Order: sequence, then C-alpha cells, then structure tokens
Amino acid sequence: MNEPLIALTGATGFIGRYLLRALPRLGYRVRVLLRRPATVPLDCANAVIGDLARPINIAAALADVHAVVHSAALTPAMSGAPEEDFRLLNATATAALAQAARRAGVRRFVFMSSLRAQTGPSNGQVLTEEMEPRPTDAYGRSKLAAEQELAKLDLDWVALRLALVCGAGAKGNMARLVELARSPYPLPFGALGAKRSLLSLPNLAAAVQSVLIAPQRLGCPLIVADPVPVTLPEMITAMRAGLGRKPRLVAVPPAVLERIFRLTGRSELYARVAGPLVCDPSRLMRLGWVPPVSTADMLAAVARGNEP
Repeated sequence: MNEPLIALTGATGFIGRYLLRALPRLGYRVRVLLRRPATVPLDCANAVIGDLARPINIAAALADVHAVVHSAALTPAMSGAPEEDFRLLNATATAALAQAARRAGVRRFVFMSSLRAQTGPSNGQVLTEEMEPRPTDAYGRSKLAAEQELAKLDLDWVALRLALVCGAGAKGNMARLVELARSPYPLPFGALGAKRSLLSLPNLAAAVQSVLIAPQRLGCPLIVADPVPVTLPEMITAMRAGLGRKPRLVAVPPAVLERIFRLTGRSELYARVAGPLVCDPSRLMRLGWVPPVSTADMLAAVARGNEP
C-alpha cells in the first residue's frame, strides 16, 4: 500500500469522527490511537495507547506513520474541569505525544487548536496569526500552552486554530442555535449585525489535507475559518432555508436583548452569540487551501441533520 499512514487521536469526538471518515476519502490510511478498545471502521487500523499523558506501546503505535492528526482534547463542554486538568490533557499530553512522534520519525504533527488560544468569546478586531494571543479561559490557555510546547521541539508541527465548527452532530452553542432554528417560533435576533467566523466540517478536512501535503516546513499556528463571516440573523436564515422555512426574525434592539441575557445570568452567552469574532484565514489559503462548501450550505445541511 502506497497511501500515507495517518495516526489519528480523538476519533470518538465530534471532529475526530468526521476526520475518520474524510481521511480515507482523501487517500490516506488511518490508524486510530485509542485510550481503550473501541469499534472503528473496518478499513482503519487501531492501537490502544491508554492515557495520552502516559501512553503505552506508543513506539509501535507510531511505527511507519507519516503524520499525526491530534484532535483529542478536554473541551469547554466538559464543564467543571479545573484548570490543571485542561493543562494536563491539552498541553502536557500533546507535548508527550509530539515527543513520541519525533522519536518515531513522523514527518508532521497536526494539532487541532482553537481560536480560543488567541482570544476570548468576542473580539472587535479581525484576528490574524500575527496578533499576540490573549486567551481568556482555561481551555484557551491550555491550547496556547500546547502550541508553545510544540514550538520547543525539533519537529515539523502545525496548530490549526479552528473557528466554531459547524456540522451534523455539533454540540455546545452550535447545537443550541440549531435547536432554536428548528423551533417554530419567531426569534428576536433580527437586529444583531455583528459578524462571526464559522468553520464547516468539509472545509476543516480540506484544511487538514492542505497542511498534510504542504512541501515546506510549517512550525506555526494557522487560523482555519470559512472565508465569509456571517451574522446571527444570517445563520438562522440559512438554517431555516434548509428546512424550507422563512427566517421569522424579529428586530429586538440589541440593548434590550443584552439586558435580558444579563438579568438571566447569561451575559457570556450573549457575548458569544451577539459579539463580533472574525478571523482571517488568508495565510492558510496561500498554502493552497480551497474551502469546498459555503457556510450557508453547511448551515442548511446542519439544520436538516445531514452533510452538504
């Protein structure tokens, strides 16, 4: 077999499950690195390595591997986790896996980072990789710490700073938004004009392909986001169009909405849905990344519960 072999972590998670299907379609063999035995597709090999912070049999698991795609992580959805847990699982474990990859002669280490390594839930500036990172929570700080650990190693690595990922099966804020869009009720978001960058799953897979085949050494973070940011009303409109329905948006003044969110103890949620968060993926596009789907088409598909 001449297809390059990719070692994939986090294959049971939202992003990892998608990559597990997408990588073979892109011409790769996949070896799934697992904490414990689990069922994987028949065309994928697997290796049980246990705890990523203290892996076992890691040399055998990485034998003949062309590149590692590391998507396993402790996520913000795992509420209540202390900061040390984020650091241990997202930074220390990433460094340990990368060190093992270097010893095994792996060509490239692709780390699924996050825009939260660079900023809080909203930002009035258009984000680029040149800006100084200012994470605001334990998750973002742990992702930035992992990037910093990778930069210390003699290993060709790249950290993909992902915008909010949208696709069938998404959780967290995207799942809440889909639930709202599927409801039969008018929604009070018509006056919200702040734009936010999203990332469609097929575009993420294409970004992984772009960094896997890049001939030059990378050794840097790269922002990954759909090229055209969207407002919350545009998101709802696209989702309801996917369901064959009208937007049914009411233009409640933003100040009134903000007060309602604050009085119900959801000020941070308001910042996440109503504040701007736009990033510039042009550095990745200069590597040859061409996003295959539009944000609107992806949102319409998500509302239907399928892929575009």
